Amino acid sequence: MSERTRDNTGRAIAATGDVEFAPLSENRRDEHMTVRDLLQTLPVACYLTDANGILTFYNELAVSMWGIEPPLNGTRFCGSIRLHTPEGNLLDHDDSPMAVALRKKCPVRNHQILLERPDGSRILLRAFATPIFNATGCLTGGLNILIDQPDGTLLDEIAQRIAAIVESSDDAILAKDLNGTITDWNRGAERLFGYSAEEAIGRSVTMLIPADRADEEPSILERLRRGEKIDHYETVRQRKDGALIDISLSVSPIKNLAGQVIGAAKIARDITERRRAEEKQHLLIREMDHRVKNLFTLASSIVSLSARTATTPAELAAAVCDRLAALSRAHALTVPRASVEREHHARKTTLHSLLKTILAPYDQDTASHVVIIGPDVAITENSLTSFALLLHEFATNAAKYGALSVGQGSVEIVCEDKEDVFTLTWTEKNGPPVKRTSDGGGFGTLLGRATVRGQLDGEIHRDWKPEGLVIRLTAASNRL
Repeated sequence: MSERTRDNTGRAIAATGDVEFAPLSENRRDEHMTVRDLLQTLPVACYLTDANGILTFYNELAVSMWGIEPPLNGTRFCGSIRLHTPEGNLLDHDDSPMAVALRKKCPVRNHQILLERPDGSRILLRAFATPIFNATGCLTGGLNILIDQPDGTLLDEIAQRIAAIVESSDDAILAKDLNGTITDWNRGAERLFGYSAEEAIGRSVTMLIPADRADEEPSILERLRRGEKIDHYETVRQRKDGALIDISLSVSPIKNLAGQVIGAAKIARDITERRRAEEKQHLLIREMDHRVKNLFTLASSIVSLSARTATTPAELAAAVCDRLAALSRAHALTVPRASVEREHHARKTTLHSLLKTILAPYDQDTASHVVIIGPDVAITENSLTSFALLLHEFATNAAKYGALSVGQGSVEIVCEDKEDVFTLTWTEKNGPPVKRTSDGGGFGTLLGRATVRGQLDGEIHRDWKPEGLVIRLTAASNRL
């Protein structure tokens, strides 16, 4: 209940807090003006409302703070166009400090809010909303005092929470000013880019940008100055050790309390593994397409090869069926297996058995067209897939254009395993004359380079000799 005092006329004055207000009436406009004059001289923004929260008076400092002169007797709870919480969330005027004070009929002290002006700028302030009662204790209105000198305790707590979240994030998070100078750098950024916070803060963010992408940063800064946000921008950045990494970049403008853009926050996520997976998937899709197109050619070659030795239609049919079945088994070697089969296959598979399976469709005549020389080595499923793809390509080309396309042709395969390097030499003999002189840019060449260099840590070379193609493939022994 509010305190009661008496004025010099004996009427009750309702007192709330340290400020006293006499209930006003139409016949006491002189006292009303006195209250207004008093509020107008206060060095803080303030305003009065009736019991329903409708504004009845405000001083010039309130107008300066709001940026507008709201109409009296038509504006409710606050004269600002919008209110926000200190975190930036929209705050309805019905939930403003004045609305709460009138609704609960008790003062709301030191409540922090963000006030938005018509130009979009925001002011962080403290509100002191106080309900006013008449002599009988009935609510008659309210006084709100606005002070734009916020208590830093809450802001410090919020900043500490945000800093803890940023620091513990696995993603690289950094901030920069509008000149591109790094101002913040979390542990995720240290792990991703290799620079410590001490090394990064104060330097230009361009230290992370490869030379061939130098035009990206000015464009990003220009968009930030316009207040734009950049989502999931995929690009390449450079680590401290010079290595290039694929990243997904999200950039958001940082604004001050006045709503002005003063910098940017960046979140960078390493997508190198995803890119590799996509490239591998694309390669496999291309391989599938390539194989499907080759199946008809291979089937035709198998029929032609079988027809050279078959004496009856039944014998031809049997030979073709056997060779197509062998070709199917060779294709099956590149299909991932269930875990139990995988372990069994890893124990049993050797390079010689793989070679025989791949080449079986072309080597079923009385006189062998394929000779395998050298040590047999065990191979795991990862290298099995790589070798199967390569050897299938070698055999396909030999059957279509090389030594295995004619009856007298043959292939000699020599295996060597010395000093942690495995070497396979594929030599075609007695085939049609070789007219080609270089690898070219066909799928087989691309597949060989990607598979051998990327998965087997080796090299592949082709020598297009007139008497027959020679392929030399090297791989790290520990990759087998």
